[in-house]
Amino acid sequence: MDVIQSIRPETVGLSSERLGRLDAWAQRLVEDGKLPGLLSVVLRRDQIAHVHACGNADVERGVPLRQDTIFRIYSMTKPLTSTAIMMLYEEGRFQLDDPITRFLPCFGNMRVLTGGARGKWESVPAERDITFRDLLTHTAGFTNGNMAATLVDAMYREAGIDFTFGECSLGEMVERLAKMPLLAQPGAEWNYSVATDVLGHLVAVISGQPFDEFLEKRIIGPLGMVDTAFDVPAAKLSRLAANYKPGEGGRLEVIDDPANSRYARKRPIASGGGGLVSTASDYIRFCRMMLKKGELDGVRLLGRKTVELMTLNHLRGDMADMGQARFSESTYEGIGFGLGYSVMIDPAKAQILGTRGEYAWGGVASTAFWIDPVEDMAVLLFTQLMPSWTYPIRREARILTYAALTD
Repeated sequence: MDVIQSIRPETVGLSSERLGRLDAWAQRLVEDGKLPGLLSVVLRRDQIAHVHACGNADVERGVPLRQDTIFRIYSMTKPLTSTAIMMLYEEGRFQLDDPITRFLPCFGNMRVLTGGARGKWESVPAERDITFRDLLTHTAGFTNGNMAATLVDAMYREAGIDFTFGECSLGEMVERLAKMPLLAQPGAEWNYSVATDVLGHLVAVISGQPFDEFLEKRIIGPLGMVDTAFDVPAAKLSRLAANYKPGEGGRLEVIDDPANSRYARKRPIASGGGGLVSTASDYIRFCRMMLKKGELDGVRLLGRKTVELMTLNHLRGDMADMGQARFSESTYEGIGFGLGYSVMIDPAKAQILGTRGEYAWGGVASTAFWIDPVEDMAVLLFTQLMPSWTYPIRREARILTYAALTD
């Protein structure tokens, strides 16, 4: 087993005693049966200052959660996809305000839903084409069928728009999406959506490489993320965690067993919005690359100015100013959105410890990360419980981690 080496927290301005509260908190969540297990990693000044694992990766088989456990990271795939498209941006392949119809003509003449019912819906023409920036900021007008909140969400489900487990190619799924009406005018609202999956297809179209191949050759391989992929090979399957949801009587109920997981076979579609599995040691390498402004161990993926642009707020105000309050991954107040990440604008307005300019995201199975350039710090939380808003573990972990700063 690969062990994540850590240093004494005090050497990088963190309190060992206070970080111990993070461990005790994690242990309580496991002992209370709320989580199967939990792995946390705290990085500061490019040093692992804290790593703690408790509980099980597979409760039924008694397999302990370890530092090399493989997790479904779902939407934590999005930052890698955003990095991929911005690498092509740096090559001069497109501008952020370019319409995506330049590469995907199927998104021409889009319609925006105004009312009606499933069988007969009303719409108006889109006022303009969708741009690359719209996709990166979730303001393209798309939605996500899993939201189950609007008529368009239901239409996605009926049309079988599933970028994670769909049984068709990525290009075919994008063509299917282009036949759906938009939820809002491009650029008008922030709506969590399948936009990053469209970005994955754009990576393939622009680069001339299959999306999964581009990620492997240009990002995953160069960063040394050895366990990050869209499927788990047989030799590694024993390290894949089980995925759970809250069941009857408060017991954890398995929803994806490693022994017969859909991740145990190569799927026909590579989801840039939520398809990857990874480990904590892999993902912390990605976080280190971002903290170091696009470079790690002599490998440069992005330029410094590109990383700075990606991690600025690109919305008109915060998500509350542009969003529909139906997404539970984040508070809307005080939080903006950059090119692939949520961005902290105002911790006081968000009512949480944090720093202006920190950026973050998470996955629906309760994985999460945030990167704080001011404090030169990154934090990872890895577990497997759906949905991610079952318990406020992300907010609680933020308080426990930031309270450990001593300088």
